[in-house]
Amino acid sequence: MHIDLTGRTALVTGSTSGIGHAIATAFARAGARVVVNGRDEKRTDEAAARIRAETGNPEVHPVAADVGTEEGAEALIAAEPDVDILVNNAGIFAATPVFEIPDEEWLRYFEVNVLSGVRLARHHTPRMVGRGWGRVVFVSSESAVHPSTEMVHYSMTKTAQLAISRGIAQAVPATGVTVNSVLPGPTLTPGVEKFIADRVGPGVPFEEAERRFIAEERPTSLLGRLARPEEVADLVLYVSSEQASATTGAALRVDGGVIPTLIP
Repeated sequence: MHIDLTGRTALVTGSTSGIGHAIATAFARAGARVVVNGRDEKRTDEAAARIRAETGNPEVHPVAADVGTEEGAEALIAAEPDVDILVNNAGIFAATPVFEIPDEEWLRYFEVNVLSGVRLARHHTPRMVGRGWGRVVFVSSESAVHPSTEMVHYSMTKTAQLAISRGIAQAVPATGVTVNSVLPGPTLTPGVEKFIADRVGPGVPFEEAERRFIAEERPTSLLGRLARPEEVADLVLYVSSEQASATTGAALRVDGGVIPTLIP
């Protein structure tokens, strides 16, 4: 399957590293004009430069803005008021015992992981409808369906994304705009690498730490390893393409079989 996004503009939030960076790179390879977003201007500029160098696509543009705040979301919208593809990838996670999570942390996770995508989708989706074509993708998680005991607040936000993406899809039927969520499983990103190292303990080679984490904390994995960001990006690229025109309102798994259910 050849996916060509020439002439499309794609915005990927939280794309300076990890899954977001892999998604932005995949879009650039497919010929899209890509907007790279992160909170730090230097890191965002560097990420965009890496993608330009790696893909040979000069149309990769950095916009530094903290989409976890109302002001940051507004700044990003002002910088890029019209996009064809919106990927709500920005998010935070950390392991905290559920009874020790204070109110402000619940609210912070909701604002960064959920409201960031709501604010951007609220602006961009109607404009996509007006143009007759668009793709909105929420990067959720297997934790949306199979909550992580060690980070219930994170799981809560990922479940919320499923309801929001489905609800927005229902609000724009038969318009040429599709809205979906993608559910990665444990994926080898810098944040997850640190997360696993912290849980397994110091002095353990990462390959062994990865094996222990999957065996002990994600034993339902059929993949038997962490996914790679590029593997998640491939699904996001597809669902953002013309070829995925009949896929909307869906929760699409790229979880390595971690979720022990048939649907989603």
